[in-house]
Formats: sequence, structure tokens, C-alpha cells
Amino acid sequence: MNNGPSMIRADIEKLCINTIRTLAMDAVQRADSGHPGAPMGLAPAAYVLWTNIMRHNPKNPCWHDRDRFILSGGHASMLLYSLLYLTGYGLDLEDIKNFRQWESRTPGHPEFGCTTGVETTTGPLGQGFTNAVGMALAERHLASMFNRPGHDIVDHYTYVMCGDGDLMEGITSEAASFAGHLGLSRLICIYDDNGITIEGKTAISFTEDVAMRFRAYNWHVIKVDDGNDTEAIYRAITEARNEKERPSLIAVKTHIAYGSPNKQDSADAHGAPLGEEEVRLTKKALGWPEDKCFFVPQDALDIFRRSLEKGKDSEAQWSKAFAAYQKSFPELAKKWDSAMKGELEKGWDADLPTLQEEALATRAASGKALNAIAKKIPGLIGGSADLAPSNNTIIKESGDLQKGSYEGRNIRFGVREHAMGGILSGIALHGGLIPFGGTFLVFADYMRPSIRLAALMGQHVIYIFTHDSIAVGEDGPTHQPIEHVACLRAIPGLTVIRPADATETAEAWRQAIKITDGPTALILSRQKLPVIDRKKYGPAEGLGRGGYILSDVKGAPDIIIIATGSEVHIALDAAVKIAEKGINARVVSMPCVELFERQSREYREKVLATGNIPRLIVEAGITMGWDRYLGEKGFIIGMTRFGASAPGGTLMKKFGFTADNIVQKAMELAEK
Repeated sequence: MNNGPSMIRADIEKLCINTIRTLAMDAVQRADSGHPGAPMGLAPAAYVLWTNIMRHNPKNPCWHDRDRFILSGGHASMLLYSLLYLTGYGLDLEDIKNFRQWESRTPGHPEFGCTTGVETTTGPLGQGFTNAVGMALAERHLASMFNRPGHDIVDHYTYVMCGDGDLMEGITSEAASFAGHLGLSRLICIYDDNGITIEGKTAISFTEDVAMRFRAYNWHVIKVDDGNDTEAIYRAITEARNEKERPSLIAVKTHIAYGSPNKQDSADAHGAPLGEEEVRLTKKALGWPEDKCFFVPQDALDIFRRSLEKGKDSEAQWSKAFAAYQKSFPELAKKWDSAMKGELEKGWDADLPTLQEEALATRAASGKALNAIAKKIPGLIGGSADLAPSNNTIIKESGDLQKGSYEGRNIRFGVREHAMGGILSGIALHGGLIPFGGTFLVFADYMRPSIRLAALMGQHVIYIFTHDSIAVGEDGPTHQPIEHVACLRAIPGLTVIRPADATETAEAWRQAIKITDGPTALILSRQKLPVIDRKKYGPAEGLGRGGYILSDVKGAPDIIIIATGSEVHIALDAAVKIAEKGINARVVSMPCVELFERQSREYREKVLATGNIPRLIVEAGITMGWDRYLGEKGFIIGMTRFGASAPGGTLMKKFGFTADNIVQKAMELAEK
């Protein structure tokens, strides 16, 4: 940390802050869209954090022990882009001028992977805050695993800026409660308390005592009454850094669109350009050249660009410390390097169980596979939204991750599905760990925004969704997922795997670990399923290709039955009965549409055949999406309504998921 803003002349400091403000104004005005108000109000706090406190290296944005910065209110993206340009992350003025334009490096909301220095994709309010909790958790866990007395190679903070909108979102309440429970003291939130939303003053809908709420969450709360008081902001962040038991919320009273004569403290400045005349008047009020756009005074740029040398020095000091650590703990240093590079131990999947039981629920098979892999992948970490015994997500050889014992690999998320999803993404974004999280499939709806963003960012997150169909039974339609698998398949970049039995489940875990460029959702049964005899039928390794021939006939088939999950063994039984009627049926297991679509056209045609061979598709969910495989003659046995409360076996029979019904439909198709 540096010596504070008092070391900089007041006029130069003001110049730096107003540079941020005017860049934001000008970029939004040129784009004719955007959010100028928040960047203008937050500019002093951002200036203090980025130039005086935060450890970061613009020349190596991926330095492992850097402080993380998350702009949770992603609509204020010009604040972040201005900082990235000014401190030397590789953006230039042309990038600022191209704000919100086609293929620019400065999109409307910060996007991970698009702009160097952006730690996570933000915009949907509350997501960035929750990602920050995940990053802070990852920092504490890795510190507990790798730090040794006198050798703190994991030693950084996570800073997040959020606004009133973030704090109104339910996901933030979940995440803040969780962070307070764990005592994530290296998490520091700067709350932009400007009292304005899109609709007007926050008082029309948001009158709670935010400070009291966060104190109840076991947060350390600090108030800064003047958002332009850089000394007070500096002291507050310093105090937060010195807090060792709780995360910190710094409530900074700011003015949206500070300096604008007619739009300061107005909702008009939230999500629209100020207007050319108001921009001119604001520049005049700030003492800025009225006729200059995208003006960056050299004196201000020089201050910001000091970050280059500071960052270089900070990383050099860490590298020196790591070299000493490497000398004292060579094996640990190797493990650290491997973890941060995402490297896996050779033979990590060698102990995956063969699972030859007569019958086993795929959720139970998943638990066995998870524990076999966890022994070889120490960075595999996760838990469940209060359903671990049911989801089978416990790593048996590890303890719980709790305050004061962050080395545990079992995370008790509590009944917080939405926050769990965002926290998992934050863990993955931090690096060094592979996170997983479980709940019932029907509650994937609560997680969907977080899953979508994980897919958008291409993050290696594993979701374990159990109780996958109407076979849940007596709990009834509220707990029976009908549309959920189709909805998950609709998310680009998400790999959805619904294994047919225990052996496919082990293969599903192998794929979930191997697929590192996006998240994977495992869709698992509550009920026991027969374990398919692989000496008689196709090998489970076929799951890696998404769909494969499980049971075939000599010559061309008369009909192809495509099934997933718990319906596959029913399809196999039906094929035997169909054969007795002189009809040759090929059975295809299609556990993963996404993996199947990545195969060559030749392979897909080999599995599904060409021509007029009818296809019968069987899945205990809605039929949406399956029409792509129907061909010229086909039929789908699926759900067209919600389920009901009754024993699972009864429901499967009543809704037509039986061998006899499959035989009947197959005969009808074959006779056409």
C-alpha cells in the first residue's frame, strides 16, 4: 500500500478525478447510450483505490497474487474502462471513443475475456458482488493450503464496487450473509450510496438501514459522508484492510453525475447521455476545457501511469518471496504452479469406479465418482445448497470449509442456490480451483442467471442437479423438473449431461473435469437405475461423444430409439419386445446433445442413420429441442404437462414411460 492521496497535490488529484469523470461523459455522449452518472460520482473512490491502495500490475493482469477488482454495477463500465486506459492495461483513447460499438474492446457492460483487466462479466445486478465473495473464499482456501509461517504467497484482497441496485437484489443478500458467516475479511465492498435508481430516488422503494443489515450479516461497516473526501475514503479502506474477522462494507455517500449543473442527483443521469449542452456546462463547472472531448491532461496521465512501475515492483517482490518459498517448500511450490496452471495429476481419473452394482441411483454413482476424483485433484472443491446428503456432494476425506478452518473442501452454502451459482463462478475466475455445487434440478431455476454468466465467461464450473424427473414421485409437481433440462440445453456454452446409469455417470464426471472452456451440468436420478451390462451393450465411454449406439441389430434397423437418463433402460427393454414382433430396433443413448453436436457429420449419421428410418425419442421432460433428431418420420414420448403427486413408478407408468408404450409407438411408426 502507498502513502495516501495527501502525497499528491490537491490540484493534481482533482485533475485525475475529473479526467475519469469527463472520459465517462464523453464516451457515453459519443455512443449516444450508456450510464454516465455512477462513474462521475464514484471517480474519487476509484482514484484512491486504484492509485493508492490496490496491488495490481497492468503489464501482467493475470499475476496470481494481484488484488481483484470487481465493478458489480456493470452499467458504470466507463468507470472501469477509464481506469484501465489511464493505468496502462492496453486500452487506448480509440477504445474509449468506440465505447459500445461493434467489436470494440469497451462493450456496454464489462465482459471477461473481452477487455484486459476485467475480472468478471457484470451487469446483471448482484452477480459481481457474489462473484467477489467466491474470489475471496478462493483466496482464503488457497492461503490455508499453501501459505506457511513467514511465507504468505497467497496474500491479496478482493474489492468490489456496488450500488443500491446491487443491494436490492436477493442474490446479494444471500452472498453477504454467507460471506459474513465465513468471516471473509479480505473482501471489501465500496457501496455507492447515491440514493438514485432508474425510477427516481431510492426512497420510493428502498428505505431499509443498509448499514444495520450488513452489521447483522456480521460485516464491518464504515461510513464516508462525503464521496469527494479522498482522505476519508483512504482511511476507510485502510481500516477495512486492517479488519481481520469480518468482510467490510464502506458506504460512501456520493452524488450521481457529480458536477452536472442540471442533472446531478437526478435519475436522468443514470442511464442516458447528459446531452451536449449539459456536458459543456459540466466541464465548465469542473474547470475543464469546454471544447475538448476525450481530453487527458499529461499531469493526470503521469499519476495514473505510476501504476506501471508500482505494479512491476509489487510483482517483483512477490516473485522474490515465491523464490524463497520454492526453496523451502519445493513440493508445495510445484503443486501451486500446477494448480494455477490448471494442470491435473497424471492418472487423475484412473480410480474412477466401475460401479457394477445391480442397480444404483445416478446421484449415488456421482458421489462415488466425485470422491474417487477428489483424491487425485486437491483443487476440486464445492458443496450443496443444504442438500449434500441427498445430492451426494460430500468429499469424505475432507472437512468443512468454515471460518478459521478454510482448508476444508466441503462448502456448506446453506439454502442459497442463486448465491451458490455466483460464488462458484467467482471461485473459478480466481483460479487454482475447480468448483462444483449441487441442488435439486427443479431449483436450477434459482441459479439460472449465474449459470448463464458462467457459460458466457467460459468458466470451468460443475453443477450437480439431482432428482431429475417425475420419478421424484410423492413430492409432486412443485419438485418434479419438467422443462428444466430443455432450459439448460438452451444456454449456449453449457454442457448438459444426463447419464443413463452408474457407468455413464462415471464417464460424465470424466467429461466434466476435461471440459475446461465452459460449465457442465450433470443431471442425475433420485431413484435406482439398472446398471447396464457393458459386455452385452455398447461401452459407457461412448458418452464422451454425446450419443452412441448402445444396442444394435444386424443390417439396417427398422427403427431407432433415442433415449436419455432413466429412460434408457426402458428403451432397451422395449427393443427386446419389439424384436419379438419382427422389428429390428437400434437403441441410442443420448446423454449429451452438446457433445453429440460437436462430433463429425459422418459420426452423427452413423449413429442416427440416414434415409426414412423412423426415430422414436424418449425423455421424461418437455419435448422442446428434440425435433432436430426426428427425421422425416418420428415421434417423441415426453411430458406435455406438469407432473403429479404419486409414487415415482406410478407416474412413469401413467405418463407413458414404459416399455409397452414404447413398443406400441414404435410399431405404429414402423407400420407407416
